[in-house]
Amino acid sequence: MSQHHHDPIEDNIDTHPVKLAIGVVIGAVALIIAIILVVKLAVSSYGSREMKGEAVMSEKAVADRLAPVAKVSVDANAPSAPAAGAAAAPAAAMPAAAIPPAAPGKTADAGSSGKSTYDSACVACHGAGVAGAPKFGDKAAWAPRVAQGKATLHASALKGKGAMPPKGGQAQLPDEAVKAAVDYMVAAAK
Repeated sequence: MSQHHHDPIEDNIDTHPVKLAIGVVIGAVALIIAIILVVKLAVSSYGSREMKGEAVMSEKAVADRLAPVAKVSVDANAPSAPAAGAAAAPAAAMPAAAIPPAAPGKTADAGSSGKSTYDSACVACHGAGVAGAPKFGDKAAWAPRVAQGKATLHASALKGKGAMPPKGGQAQLPDEAVKAAVDYMVAAAK
């Protein structure tokens, strides 16, 4: 009797040709089913809304989605109150565009008092000391500036200095009105 010699390749289940063919067929069927499901999902999620009459990509629908959720309305006659954390704001945090425009009827002309110009343009920063601006009436903060002379203070206010833009961000103000506002703030600090 001859003894049968076992072949390790035939004994290995993973490399058996019939089992390998079955595995390939099952994998191919699973891949085809997956592709069909993905295509069906893609077509149904976009196409179903259009078919039901809801035009999600119409100009009106897109405009509605892109429209702002709120609008800001500023009352030019309301007194401005600085925010609680405004005094700690760095100089770069308050650009000239952030300064409110002068209220109608409050734009100073050459003959008006400095107070109206201060109220419409300067109080936004000098009222709270924003970005290093000397506070209105603070004698200690104004003393070194007053010592430089009114001509220097007027030039700084007209041309801008540090975080303060020229004319406090109110380019429409006449030079005389800006000078009158500086004189008003200096007088309050003496």
